[in-house]
Amino acid sequence: MQRSLKLSTALLVVLVLIFSSIMADGAAGTGGSPASSEAAVHIVYTEKPEGEEPEAFHIKTLASVLGSEEAAKGALLYSYKNAANGFSAKLTPEQVSQISKQPGVLQVVPSRTLQLHSGPAKIH
Repeated sequence: MQRSLKLSTALLVVLVLIFSSIMADGAAGTGGSPASSEAAVHIVYTEKPEGEEPEAFHIKTLASVLGSEEAAKGALLYSYKNAANGFSAKLTPEQVSQISKQPGVLQVVPSRTLQLHSGPAKIH
């Protein structure tokens, strides 16, 4: 009886450790934040350029960090020109830090997708 109780206790401890390890791995893998060197989409808000097309200014700003106009054109996802001025691009944390220091850059924020809490409106 004593041996059976020790074996059951040891088995329970092993199962708890395995479960804890699985939960920790799952939480680390699905936490919603990218790894520190992984690129993620960011929105870069800029001043309105004077005497220059907004998209050309956005590409020039992005090229100053990525190293070439070609790389900037490939990374540029969208250029905002009406209500706000800026662009969205996939950037690493290091690139975010660099582009934040560029002239004309006002703010860099991670892009987020928000889910509505209510369903579609019903018409009666």
